[in-house]
Amino acid sequence: MSGHSKWANIKNKKAKTDGQKAVVFQKYSRELIVAARLGGPDPAGNFRLRTAIEKAKAAGLPNDNIKRAIDKGAGAGAADNYEEITYEGYAAGGVAVVVEAMTDNRNRTAGDVRSIFSKFGGNLGETNCVGWMFDKKGSISFDSENVDFDKLFEASINLDADDVEEDEDTYRVLTSVENFQSVVEGLEKEGFKSTTAEFTRIPKNTIDVTDEKTAQSVMRLIDRLEELDDVQNVYANCEIPDDIAQKLEV
Repeated sequence: MSGHSKWANIKNKKAKTDGQKAVVFQKYSRELIVAARLGGPDPAGNFRLRTAIEKAKAAGLPNDNIKRAIDKGAGAGAADNYEEITYEGYAAGGVAVVVEAMTDNRNRTAGDVRSIFSKFGGNLGETNCVGWMFDKKGSISFDSENVDFDKLFEASINLDADDVEEDEDTYRVLTSVENFQSVVEGLEKEGFKSTTAEFTRIPKNTIDVTDEKTAQSVMRLIDRLEELDDVQNVYANCEIPDDIAQKLEV
């Protein structure tokens, strides 16, 4: 069992109470547009689009919005020319941060990201300055109330998954990037219905942040990055104790 998920849990709990639906919907719409543009509008033959639709629905994106985004990506009307960019840098306390963005204006996004790093005691670095500290993995989550862990574990290992984690109310199957699609589809055939299926970045090593001031700077930096329309995902290699994180949540 890996122990990398504490920081993700903190972020997920916070996300449920942020109430920033407009920002969230914009992020999912962009992913739908890009997925449809790259692989076509039929989810049956476009695995990235299928997973994007599932994530969008789980987040509450209305069906009409999903259809409009797919149509834009497929060429029905003017579609924004989004490109995927990754930024890397350090937060306070030497915490490594990776930012995945999707933007139609590279200069605007770079300026916004750099400004947030500087404002909260961090600094934006060069490409690959911290990316090597993370492993990119496929992550498939299941509601533990509806899934038998032993059966899920056996099926996952038979499909060459890397690991299966148990965390509060969620089971998480981790895969290599190459095996991600085959594991997702294999588990579906076995009758396992996932709540999310996505790529993630898992830190190879973590930094314990126990100083409250440093933890506050790190959390605020990540919060502000996630609030940017252009930012899709933010990853950090820190472990913040629950009592400090809960105290600092805003």
